[in-house]
Amino acid sequence: MKTPHPDEYNTILEASQDIVRWSIAPELAGAIELGEKLNSCHILPSIAHTDAIYEEVVKAYEAGYTHITHLYSAMSTITRRNAYRYAGVVEAAYLIDGMTVEIIADGIHLPKPLLQFVYKFKGADKTALCTDAMRGAGMPDGESILGSLTNGQKVIIEDGVAKLPDRSAFAGSVATADRLVRTMISIAGIPLIDAIRMITLTPPAFCMWIPKRVLWRKVKMPTSSSSTIKLT
Repeated sequence: MKTPHPDEYNTILEASQDIVRWSIAPELAGAIELGEKLNSCHILPSIAHTDAIYEEVVKAYEAGYTHITHLYSAMSTITRRNAYRYAGVVEAAYLIDGMTVEIIADGIHLPKPLLQFVYKFKGADKTALCTDAMRGAGMPDGESILGSLTNGQKVIIEDGVAKLPDRSAFAGSVATADRLVRTMISIAGIPLIDAIRMITLTPPAFCMWIPKRVLWRKVKMPTSSSSTIKLT
């Protein structure tokens, strides 16, 4: 992972007004300062691709890292260091009540028990469904490329997911949004209303103050209260 440096991320921030969130490993030197900078720019700092321990996540949360990118994927859980056990990012996601999460609900990155576990303990209002899809999304089985067409990583699409050529690891999701909803309903047994909420109302709520070019509208959900969404 690359260590955040002000000269580099300030150049990016000055070049674009369209960044909504930024995923970072919070244990890296300079990550806390970057999180504070992003908050000042109304950009959501999110925790991802990280080996952080629980205490580092708590520190990051206090600095504005209130979201975790694709929970369980590329992040730490319980580890041992010199015989002592340490909780990781996964445990922090559940212990920090205000932390929001997202899951790649394709039924492959996370099996049924984990989909149900996240829903049970974080709930539909704090869990978003994300495809995390690469260019092979919706395509038939066969070869594809992750990243640049000229020098990207060759991958194989099979079994509903992208894999490295040696099949040693997943290389990305090929799920579409409708597949996530179907998976949560048919495999995880989540109520239809909550599955729809997790892919429509919940995601923009994490970043609800960011887009300035949106319309606000009150919509009536099949619950006892109305919910607010943003429509572009």
